[in-house]
Amino acid sequence: MDPEYEKRLLRQQNGQVSPYASPLSLSPSPVASPSKDKYGDRFIPSRAGASWHINFNMSKESPIPSPTPSTKSKEQTTSDNVKDGLAYSCLLRNELLSAGIEDLKDQQPDERRILVPKESKKNLFRYHVPRRSLDFSDSSPYSLSPVGSKSQKLLRSPRKAVRKISKIPFKVLDAPELQDDFYLNLVDWSSQNVLSVGLGTCVYLWSACTSQVTRLCDLCNDGDTVTSVSWSERGHLVAVGTHKGYVQIWDVAATKKLNTLEGHSARVGALAWNTDVLSSGSRDRLILQRDIRTPSLVPERKLSGHRQEVCGLKWSPDHQHLASGGNDNKLYVWNMNSTSPVQTYNEHLAAVKAIAWSPHQHGLLASGGGTADRCIRFWNTLTGQPLQCVDTGSQVCNLAWSKHSNELVSTHGYSQNQILVWKYPSLVQIAKLTGHTYRVLYLAMSPDGEAIVTGAGDETLRFWNVFSKTRSTKESKSVLNLFTRIR
Repeated sequence: MDPEYEKRLLRQQNGQVSPYASPLSLSPSPVASPSKDKYGDRFIPSRAGASWHINFNMSKESPIPSPTPSTKSKEQTTSDNVKDGLAYSCLLRNELLSAGIEDLKDQQPDERRILVPKESKKNLFRYHVPRRSLDFSDSSPYSLSPVGSKSQKLLRSPRKAVRKISKIPFKVLDAPELQDDFYLNLVDWSSQNVLSVGLGTCVYLWSACTSQVTRLCDLCNDGDTVTSVSWSERGHLVAVGTHKGYVQIWDVAATKKLNTLEGHSARVGALAWNTDVLSSGSRDRLILQRDIRTPSLVPERKLSGHRQEVCGLKWSPDHQHLASGGNDNKLYVWNMNSTSPVQTYNEHLAAVKAIAWSPHQHGLLASGGGTADRCIRFWNTLTGQPLQCVDTGSQVCNLAWSKHSNELVSTHGYSQNQILVWKYPSLVQIAKLTGHTYRVLYLAMSPDGEAIVTGAGDETLRFWNVFSKTRSTKESKSVLNLFTRIR
């Protein structure tokens, strides 16, 4: 054996040099070589790391951008094309790659492109092909369809319907003498599907079932005007706040005034019920809590903390905490046992009238600021920490959560006078409704949680279908949530 050849073989066995190295030098050759752990007498390149974009002409496409408020108007025109493209992509994967997709609902929203399976995502032109068994057991030999059974099930699978929110109200009512005052609350919708509206010196009731309008009371003889209305939870009583600081309790069925509560020295612009306890907020900066069953026997509770007029009041769904907003830009949270606020939020830069507790997440509170603030802020009242904030660009007048999905609606004043529907927690605008020519100062939701009514200084009430009755399937249902189970 040639001594030089023997030396090269010894070096090869010891891993010192490649057999493909140049015999004139011990340095590696610039010519491409196969992997270090594979040797042979033929040069076979490795294509495992190749990133070719010619696999069945399936070039990578950029993902479809999520809709933004500026492009939301184009969503309805492109939604059908997106769905057709997703169905066609899944059909190709079934027929060419045996993906076995039977339902479009199983596909994630970001799978809007043609993808290859995990085991073949690197390269279709590879030397090791995984074994794939083609199952034709459920296919009929007499089928005339050009596609397989899996693809047939895919084409027959139902598509998720896109919820379309109408941009025009389904009903408009005239509301003469509806005051254009940011600090008042003159519209409320009862659990018995009756709408109460304060117009000047009178309170009118409109039945959503019969469309009948009745006048409940007239304060003309007392020289007073209506500044707030609020239904009790059972829908048989309505509280009426007046400009002189009185709170009247009326029995709707009997059309009879049950009581007149005194204690405020200025107009009562905010009312909130907690079973039989009524909270009232006034321009005198006080919040009074009184039991309407025994107003003369049980002393009233005075909650003092605001430095200017109280214009927003809402009880939490568990009836344990009261949120109040005032013209002093403060948001307070009170409990049932203390006469001083347990939490104080100072982030708003204008009056806080819009307040809403989430019915889906315990302790989640939303609030909106006036013209100088224009922001909707979210708070975790369990920890006292701020969560999120969105600048709406307009004065926030009212907020209301959907009863069935994690969405909320806001009404606005200066300067756009619009109605916005938001998705939480992404805070993406789902819809923008316009039509009022004045500030949308009043908002109430129907008892079924599907429709809302808005009122403005243009002396009109407009009814909109904004929410769906179907409960969201993505909503978490924890056994630890004490407020969704009966114990």
